[in-house]
Amino acid sequence: MISTDIVVIGGGCVGLTAALGLAEQGYSVVVVDRASELVELSEPQPRVSALSLASQQILTNLNAWQHMASDRLSAYDSMKVWDKESFGDISFNADQVNQSHLGHIVENSNIRNGLIKAAKAQSLITLKFETEITAIHNNDEQVVLTLVDGGADANSLVMAKLAIAADGAQSWVKKQLKSATTFSDYDHHAIVANIKTAEPHNQCARQVFLPQGPLALLPMFGEQQNICSIVWSTSPEQAEHLINMDEVDFNKHLTAATDSALGPCEVTTVRASFPLTMRYTQQWLDKRVIFIGDAAHTIHPLAGLGMNLGLLDAASLVECLSSNSSNALLNDQVKLTKQLREFERWRKAEAQVLIVAMASLKELFEGLNPIKKLIRGVGLKITNNTPLVKNKIIEQAMGISGKLPVLAQQVDEI
Repeated sequence: MISTDIVVIGGGCVGLTAALGLAEQGYSVVVVDRASELVELSEPQPRVSALSLASQQILTNLNAWQHMASDRLSAYDSMKVWDKESFGDISFNADQVNQSHLGHIVENSNIRNGLIKAAKAQSLITLKFETEITAIHNNDEQVVLTLVDGGADANSLVMAKLAIAADGAQSWVKKQLKSATTFSDYDHHAIVANIKTAEPHNQCARQVFLPQGPLALLPMFGEQQNICSIVWSTSPEQAEHLINMDEVDFNKHLTAATDSALGPCEVTTVRASFPLTMRYTQQWLDKRVIFIGDAAHTIHPLAGLGMNLGLLDAASLVECLSSNSSNALLNDQVKLTKQLREFERWRKAEAQVLIVAMASLKELFEGLNPIKKLIRGVGLKITNNTPLVKNKIIEQAMGISGKLPVLAQQVDEI
C-alpha cells in the first residue's frame, strides 16, 4: 500500500504540471497513468499545441521547459487570419506588444517528456506509468485507488487525502463517480497531419476560415521552415471524404483551401481524424476529488487554447493549495473544501467564457450566409485597423492579460 498526500490520475501534460507544482509546495504526490513513460521523438509529430507565453512561463518555473528538446521548439512571432468567403483578414505581430514572439508550436510528446524528466528529479513525486486503476473509493476523508500494474505488486492500493482527476476528455474517474457533464456536439471532426510547403512559413501561424470550418497551419521546427502541422476542422462528412482521398487529391484540396499561401502543400504523415465535442463537468469537486483540464472541460480547437487552459487549471490549483503547512490544509476538511471551491469558481469562470466564445466564433464564421459574410469582413477589417483592440486580442492569446496564477506570471522576463 502507498500512502501519499495527493494522487494525480492522468500522467499527461496537465496532470504532470499539477504534480510538479504541488510537490514544490511540499506535498507528496503519486502520478498514475496507463500510458508508457517517455516517448521517443524522431520525425515531427502531428499532435502539437500552440503554447502561450503564460504556459511557457509555467513550464519554465517548474523546470520542465528546460528539459524539453530545445531544437524541436518552434517560436512564432506573427499570425495571419483570413476568411476565405469575405474580404476580411487580420494580422498580428509580437512587435506590437513589445515581445520577441507570440508563443511556441510544440509537439505534445515533447511537452510531456520535459515534464516527466522534471518529475523524475523531484523526490516528492512517485511516477507509476503502465498502471491501470480498477477501483476508486472517495469519501470526506480520503481517496483510495486499487491499481493493477503487472509488477511485483500486481494489485496494490494508493491512499491519498486528495485526488486530482486529469485523465482527459474520456475521464475514467468521471464515469466512476457518475459526475454530471454537459455535452454539445460541434458537428466537426478535426483532421491533423504534418505537411511540407513549397514556401517557408517564416515563423508565422496561419488560419483560414472556410465555409465548413477553420484550417490552421502551425509552423514547425526545421532549418528549411517548410514543415507545418495542420488542424483542419470540418463537417464529419467532409472529414471522411478528405481522409479517404489519395495523397495527390488531398494535397490539391489543401493547397486550394489555403489559397496557396505557402505554395503547393504535400502531406508527410498519416492523416488522423477525431470528433470535436464541447464537454463541461458541472461539479468539478466531488468530496476529495477535483477535476482539471480536459476532464473538466473541452473546447473547439479553432483558437488553439485547449492545452493552455489546462495548464492554467493546474497552475491555479497549485496556487489555491499553497500553504505554510500542507498537512494541516489536507487534514482540515472545511478549509480544504473552501480552497477547492475557490479554485472551481475561478477556473469555471474562465472556461465558461471560452466555451461561449468558441461556439460564437464557430457559428459566425461557418456557412455562406451573406449577412454573416459582411459582418465577418467588416469586423476583421475594423479590428485590424484598431490598434488598441487588436493589441488586447494579442495579449489574450499570449496569456498575458487577466487574472493569472503566480506560476504563469513574470512573462516579461522570458
